[in-house]
Parts: sequence; structure tokens; C-alpha cells
Amino acid sequence: MFNSLSDRLTATFKNLRGKGRLTEADVDATVREIRRALLDADVAVPVVREFTGRVRERALGAEVSGALNPSQQIVKIVNEELVEILGGETRRIRLAKNGPTIIMLAGLQGAGKTTLAGKLSKWLKSQGHSPILVACDLQRPNAVTQLQVVGKRAGVPVFAPHPGATSELEHPAGDPVAVARAGVEEARQKLHDVVIVDTAGRLGVDAEMMEQARQIRKAIVPNEVLFVIDAMIGQDAVNTAMAFDEGVNFTGVVLSKLDGDARGGAALSVASVTGKPVMFASTGEGVDDFELFHPDRMASRILDMGDVLTLIEQAEKSWDKDEAARMAKKFADQEDFTLDDFLAQMQQIRNMGSMKKMLMMMPGAQNIRQQLEQFDEREIDRVEAIVRSMTPHERVAPKIINGSRRARIARGSGVHVSEVNGLLERFAQAQKMMKKMAQGGMPGMPGMPGMGGPGGGKKAVKNAPKKKARSGNPAKAAQELREAEARRAGAAKALPTGAAFGQQSGDFDPSQLNLPKGFDKFLGK
Repeated sequence: MFNSLSDRLTATFKNLRGKGRLTEADVDATVREIRRALLDADVAVPVVREFTGRVRERALGAEVSGALNPSQQIVKIVNEELVEILGGETRRIRLAKNGPTIIMLAGLQGAGKTTLAGKLSKWLKSQGHSPILVACDLQRPNAVTQLQVVGKRAGVPVFAPHPGATSELEHPAGDPVAVARAGVEEARQKLHDVVIVDTAGRLGVDAEMMEQARQIRKAIVPNEVLFVIDAMIGQDAVNTAMAFDEGVNFTGVVLSKLDGDARGGAALSVASVTGKPVMFASTGEGVDDFELFHPDRMASRILDMGDVLTLIEQAEKSWDKDEAARMAKKFADQEDFTLDDFLAQMQQIRNMGSMKKMLMMMPGAQNIRQQLEQFDEREIDRVEAIVRSMTPHERVAPKIINGSRRARIARGSGVHVSEVNGLLERFAQAQKMMKKMAQGGMPGMPGMPGMGGPGGGKKAVKNAPKKKARSGNPAKAAQELREAEARRAGAAKALPTGAAFGQQSGDFDPSQLNLPKGFDKFLGK
């Protein structure tokens, strides 16, 4: 959604790197580029004017002029101001103290209210609540049926006493206000603690629509009124939001279609103009593609700083703790990493969702966005098919997979033999790395066991003094061995008695150290 804006802002900040001091001209040029980037992203003009004014004022102040790294200080200011216009802090649903919490959804037709009702109910269910959906959109054809389908996918009951309109020509039957009131009563009787009311929308704001929404609000007195807005709507988002704020006085905003490729100015405009916080965001078509909106994390994504906290939360939610404990024990016991383990790890990653979305949450992901966009999610399916085409013995001992076995695995998984070869090569590298880590070292870290650089790895072995080869003559070899033992015994006797931290009195007994058998000869005893 914010790719274009993120690219522009990242390029702007690159021009500030390496400058030990920023002049007023540097600040003005930076603010000018930020203004252009925000306007290109369809952010409302009043919001842009206020945002850039605050950034310029702070950038010319003491916090930048006295900073050790002025360019980083500018980025910090822009990040803080972005958080501010996105709402400042995370806003959660206010739950009712007594009786069910009533949530009313409002918005234009096509904004995604009905789908979002299912996503919100699924999210609330995962939080330990018992939600129920109420179908009050009796005007849009098949809206009630759509809500029932979405509710079934989310595993949440739907209260729908009237079928609603089934075509454009059919006049809707039933009173939406009466349905909303009956839905709340149904929730009380069935002990549901959250009621989500899906209301009707229009292709544009009109008096009839607003009057119906006002009547429903008056009848059920909701704890939250969420305004659902299409994040791809552009500049018109502000006018629509203002109209709904005047009509139903909504308490929070939900951004739908945040996974689209539009410029995303609506997200940056609505919260600032209406003063109402963005509470949730819909990030895909699946019922699980829904998340709590965190202004600070969204600002970090826009500035290409990543969103590691959301990534960790997703991992904690989907990661199998028993499987993780099993892998940790296997790792500690230095057991071989097998293709069965590899397959289990792949399935764990798949449970977290789209690989592209996860990788885009990493800091600096914008630099490799083109490669990420070309990444084929089906590659994981192909890898899984290759591994599942192997026999149990082949997965445990991949070294036995010869040419004929590779051809059989390729036929079974529907891929070329070269893909099987590539997977086995990558797995062999991963297996070596796991062995080195289990032995207490990480490749590439100097001075650690199993690592390159000084103190370890191939380079250390290469630079080590070479051992003199033993002679092939048995008599001469025995003589060399006796001379070596004599040298070691002489060197041990020449060692000073006592410890590095002070002299020890009396004779030293090597048996106190519990040394291996025969080791005492190296101490001259």
C-alpha cells in the first residue's frame, strides 16, 4: 500500500547521510521532498501542510542542531510525526461492563463491511470472546447470504431473521432497526458477550442512508461505531469520513484493502482530519487477514524500518511450542537435522501466513521489494512435494539418494531433477550449519569454534604450524617418538611451579584435577 511513499521518503533521507551539520537550506529541501511524497500519495492537503510545518519547525530547533547525527534525528522527527497523524497510540475496543458489547459497522457500499464483520468476529473469538453477527443490510442483494457464508468461515453464529433482497428489482422486506434490536436481545439470551451489527451501505452518501444508520444507532446504543473505509479511495476519503462523522458520530476507523497497490493517502488523512483513531486494518482476502492497527508500527513500515513486533506476534500465535521444544532438544543433543525436521519447519512457517508479507516486515525490505514481488509462494509447495516423494529412509539419510532415486523423486513430485538436486544441496549446507551451531559455533563469526577468522575455522587451521610427518621406517619412527616424549618431559620440568595467581606451597598432585589416564606424563610427573 505505502510502497511509493516509502520509496520517496527513503530516497530523501539518503541525501542527508554523511552530513555532520544540516543547514536551513538542507532542511527546506528535505521538507519539500517530504511534501511532494505525501501529496503524490493522495494525503489530504491540510494534513500535508500541518505535517511538514511541524517537521520543519522541529528540524530547525535545538534537538537537531545539537545532535551528534542530524540526519538520524530528522528521521526520528518524521517517524514521531507520522505516528501522531496516524492516531498517536493503539486504540482497543471498549468493552461493556454489563451485558454484551455492541459494535456497529458503517460505511459505503463496496468498502468491505460484510467481509470485515466476519474478520472482526474471528479476531474477537481468538481473543476469548463469544461474538454473534447480526444481518441488518436488507437492501443490497444477497448481503444476508454473504454474511452467513462469512460467519460460517469464521465459525461465528449469524442472526438473520429476514433474507433481505435477492435482486436489484426486489423491494427489501423487513425493518433493519427491528432486526438490530432483536439481534441484541438474541445475544443476551444466548449469552454472547459481543454483538457485531452489519448495516447497509450506498454507492454514495445520501440522506436516507444516514437516517437509517442514525435510527439503528439510537435503537441499540452501541459501545463502538466503526467506520469502514476503503484504503484505496484516495482524496475522497476525507469527505466521506466527515459526512459519516456528522451522521453517526463514529468512534473508530477500520481500513479495508490495505494490501492493495493504491497510494494509501486515506490511511494518513482520516485519523488526522476526523480526530478518530484507526483501530483495525484488513490486510488481505482471507478471514485471518486482519490485525489491530498500531500507529508506531505502521510508521516504521512506511519509513522502511520494518515491523518486527508484529512478526513476532504472528510467530507466537501460529508456532507449535511442542515442535519447537522437540527441535531444541534435538539441537542440544547434537542429533542430525533430517529432511523430516526440515519439512516440519517449513509447515511451521506456512502456518504464519504469506512469506511475502512476513519478509516485507523486515527492516530494509524496500531495497529488495522487486525480488520479493517476484517470489512465488508456490515454491514452498514444490519443496514439500519433493520431500514427501522421498521414502522415510531417504529423509533420514539423504546421502543414499543416487541418480535413479533422484529421477524417481522428480517424477513423483512433478519437478525436474535439477530442482531435486538444488534442494539436496541447500539441505546439505543447512545440515552443516546446524552441526556447527550445535558444537558451539556460528559460521562467519571470528574467534569462535567452527567459525572463520582469527582463532577458528579454516583460516586458523591453514595458518597453524604443520605437524612433521612420521617416518616410514619403523625403527626411525620409534626413535622419533622417544625423542618427542623426551622433549615434552623436559619442557614440563622446566615449567615454573605455582599458579598464575600466586605460588602454591608443596608438591602439586595431578590426580586432584581428574585428568584422563596417562595425561600426567605431560606434567613431568
